[in-house]
Amino acid sequence: MNIRSLRLAVLALLLTSSILASAQYSVERNADIVKLTDQKHETTVSVLTSVGNLVFSMKVKGQEIIHFPFASTDAFKARPATTGIPFLAPWANRLDEQAFYANGKKYTFNMALGNVKGATPIHGLLTQTTYWQILELKSDKTGAWLTSRLDFSKHPELMAQFPFAHSIVMTQRLHDGVLEVRTRIENLSADPMPVAIGFHPYVQVTDSGREDWTISVAAKSHYLLQPNKIPSGETEPITSLMKDPSAAALRDLNLDDVFGDLVRDSRGRASFSVTGKKQKVTLEFGPKYHAAVLFSPNPKNAAPPNPQQPPRPPQDPNFICFEPMAAITDAMNLAQAGKYSGLESITPGGVWEESFWIVPSGF
Repeated sequence: MNIRSLRLAVLALLLTSSILASAQYSVERNADIVKLTDQKHETTVSVLTSVGNLVFSMKVKGQEIIHFPFASTDAFKARPATTGIPFLAPWANRLDEQAFYANGKKYTFNMALGNVKGATPIHGLLTQTTYWQILELKSDKTGAWLTSRLDFSKHPELMAQFPFAHSIVMTQRLHDGVLEVRTRIENLSADPMPVAIGFHPYVQVTDSGREDWTISVAAKSHYLLQPNKIPSGETEPITSLMKDPSAAALRDLNLDDVFGDLVRDSRGRASFSVTGKKQKVTLEFGPKYHAAVLFSPNPKNAAPPNPQQPPRPPQDPNFICFEPMAAITDAMNLAQAGKYSGLESITPGGVWEESFWIVPSGF
């Protein structure tokens, strides 16, 4: 082989290697569903962009690790519920009244608008919104991602309930078999804007059921809750709830609980995980997620059926939610009452940005 042929062979090899590397990741859009694929790790992530920008599937080697108990996205859209990985904003979980406080001022909700409901409003205004707009769909040799934007300030019925003009940019990125969800909030208003957002990821392993799962909880404190699930502001050591937070049997727990004093690694991340026989799903919270809610109702604690109502089909108990939260449940109102000091705010023109990661292993 002469030098010219050798050079051409090397060039062809390099070109082939480059093509194979870039082909590891791909992104495809079919109507309102975007699918991110990592072929090397046999992982796909699916996002329903038309309803809350919802991640509703993450399959690893054919195994589904996101709990989504619907036969199809059409069935979900016909009767949406809290499932998948919903975004909770501008507040996560519950408020103790039909109002919130910011900068020392009380903002009372207009209940007639219908986008806030109940005596303890829950999960904010955006879990099922249609307002997300796709900014970028892309894949390269570093990953595959979807970036979307929601201009909160352009929607009067949202501003009527939370009168802080802001925009939100969310990126779901798949890299090396790991899903990163990054959220960027820009405060466009003239006043500091409180940050009490969160996510509600429903995850599962498939090699066993809830009775055989073990969880690891990276927190030192457990918040005491009132009967309406609102924190009192007082805490106890997490060991009062589970003897070994690093390896707790889920079958012994009935969880809808708030945790603080998160334990961080050298990167500033706090890790929460569920493990089955071999499979494991870990959620890593970035440094600006200061609290966590864990939600996994124990079927042994289910309320007895009401004979006055038609029977409901049994709920699948095989899930757990590790919820990254910028602040604890009812943070804005507890801060006003002097019972919580961890509430952040974004200065006028400022930005808040943070990620969490879903890391599967053992598949």
